[in-house]
Amino acid sequence: MARFLNPVPFALAAVLAAGAALAATPAAAANPAHGRIVFSQMCSVCHSNTRGGPVLIGPPLFGVVGRKAGSVPGYSYSPAMKSSGVTWTPDKLHTYLQGPAKMIPGVRMPFGGIHDPSQLDDLVAYLATLK
Repeated sequence: MARFLNPVPFALAAVLAAGAALAATPAAAANPAHGRIVFSQMCSVCHSNTRGGPVLIGPPLFGVVGRKAGSVPGYSYSPAMKSSGVTWTPDKLHTYLQGPAKMIPGVRMPFGGIHDPSQLDDLVAYLATLK
């Protein structure tokens, strides 16, 4: 009489191996070119992105990475933003852009946030190129 092995442990092992392979695969790199498109669709109505760009509804974002929050001359920041103590790193921008008022309660930015992780990654990568 032939003996058959239980297929469940083998299927489980295959699933675990596939999961480990996926976990070891680095996430797709952010795409600053796509981030520029995201900027034009979601940010450019309120923010300029050029060196010496004007203050619009919001402050210019050229050079935002590495800049202290609430520090662009000529823009009237909320007290919450001025006193936040934040310096804009890619990680801080990533958190802020998911929900500005969640990170800094009392900010004036009327934006619900970006909830698509790839759009968010791409936008932050684009903002980092503005220097």
